Amino acid sequence: MSLLQIHNVNKSFAGLKALTNVNLSVKEGSVHAIIGPNGAGKSTLLNCLIGKLQPDIGTVMFQDKSLLGLTPHEINQAGVARVFQTPEIFGDLSLRENVMIPTLARRDGAFKVNCWSRVDSQAEIGEKAESLLEDVGLIGKKDEMAGSLSRGDKRRLELAMCLVQEPKLLLLDEPTAGMSRADTNNTIDLLKKIGERGITKVIIEHDMHVVFSLASKVSVLAQGTVIAEGAPEDMKSDARVQEAYLGGAHL
Repeated sequence: MSLLQIHNVNKSFAGLKALTNVNLSVKEGSVHAIIGPNGAGKSTLLNCLIGKLQPDIGTVMFQDKSLLGLTPHEINQAGVARVFQTPEIFGDLSLRENVMIPTLARRDGAFKVNCWSRVDSQAEIGEKAESLLEDVGLIGKKDEMAGSLSRGDKRRLELAMCLVQEPKLLLLDEPTAGMSRADTNNTIDLLKKIGERGITKVIIEHDMHVVFSLASKVSVLAQGTVIAEGAPEDMKSDARVQEAYLGGAHL
């Protein structure tokens, strides 16, 4: 069963086509990777999925309901969460507070830092936040300021901030960008652990080690068009993919 369906999506900027007739189907419970060289349109496509951009034509369906015309927070409330390429956290708040805040965003549609009094079950939300911090390996730092974390730990915190929203679909934009190999491998292990929750994931990633470690299906974008799609090992040896990656240098 497809959780996310993208049909004939096109997007242009000042006459320059960024996406051309993009079609994707993401199976519920799967890990679907979107790869491609720089400028292929990957981030543009992701922004069309979260409401930051609107396609010129085409449809984006989530659980058989259109996401077009919805604001980012409405899409979030529908069950779609996104992990950005650069971790987006509240650096001057504790890790525990960072994880509590998205619960309010999911309910009210905006981040409201000083509104704990509006929440009837603050203690329950705090307990849930601590449980998730334990899941991502950060419980020992729950009272530290988030801005002091390493990049790898900031990514773990951001994942906890997404998980507290109980999303059905998690979009990850280069989740290991700028990480050491050790942090990358730790992030892979964490995403595998998250996979046990049954959350469907769409990953945009340049690191093929990450793709082949996690993805059940890969779609390849080049010049705004899907040129190949299939199992990771099939994409690795596909001539069209090799050409898109300039002779396979990235594979």
